[in-house]
Amino acid sequence: TAARFNSPAGVAVDGDGNVVVADMNNHCIRKISPQGLVTTLAGTGAEGCRDGEGTVAELSEPWGVAVDGEGNVVVADAGNSRIPKISPQRLVSTLAGTGKKCYCQFHGGREGTCCGCRCCTSTAAEFDRLTGVAVDRDGNVIVADGGNHRICIAVVASTELTLLASCAG
Repeated sequence: TAARFNSPAGVAVDGDGNVVVADMNNHCIRKISPQGLVTTLAGTGAEGCRDGEGTVAELSEPWGVAVDGEGNVVVADAGNSRIPKISPQRLVSTLAGTGKKCYCQFHGGREGTCCGCRCCTSTAAEFDRLTGVAVDRDGNVIVADGGNHRICIAVVASTELTLLASCAG
């Protein structure tokens, strides 16, 4: 419990009863065991954008976390506008997002660009300020794209992202 949280923003509970925390201003994801032991799953403590082994990987202002049925932790990495996944072995890989911010057309975005969930593959998706994430029983990842005022779903059986709901004005 020596860890010092700095603006914890999102929490989830995994199948073993561990509490997973998005430690936003420490730019990392932490796990609190049922016994109260705090460990870092991913992030160096410095802001950045890098996949890799957990404590080498870098995040930027993670706001939300969710845990899927296989024990993977899915992160709303707000500062990087991407969705990384942390495996049970603590390997971090980008599930969706290019890391580039995108503002949709109705918010002054670049016309004709691939903006978030509109007709995109997960590797080409662009978001703006991801503020929440959830995983449904089929393993599909639902994200709140706060800066673009929409909810998107990444279907696990494909690489497509779909717009669930949006506020165009």
